[in-house]
Amino acid sequence: MTQSNQLPETGFLRIWQIVGNKKTNIPAIIPIGRSTFLAGVRSGKFPQPVKLGSRTTAWTVESIRELIISFGGGAE
Repeated sequence: MTQSNQLPETGFLRIWQIVGNKKTNIPAIIPIGRSTFLAGVRSGKFPQPVKLGSRTTAWTVESIRELIISFGGGAE
């Protein structure tokens, strides 16, 4: 799992940045599938997204960093 200190200080992450994209060789920050991640969001296990536009959804870096730390993957 990615260390939380490798993320930018602030900003937003799109889902393909969080779970990766094999087609474009983007590595996953959290190595789970897209459907599993979205199910976790729906159930409240993972952070809620922020709507940046009508077709743009993202998660704050801070919320993803906290999620990684809760998994025991953060290094401070």
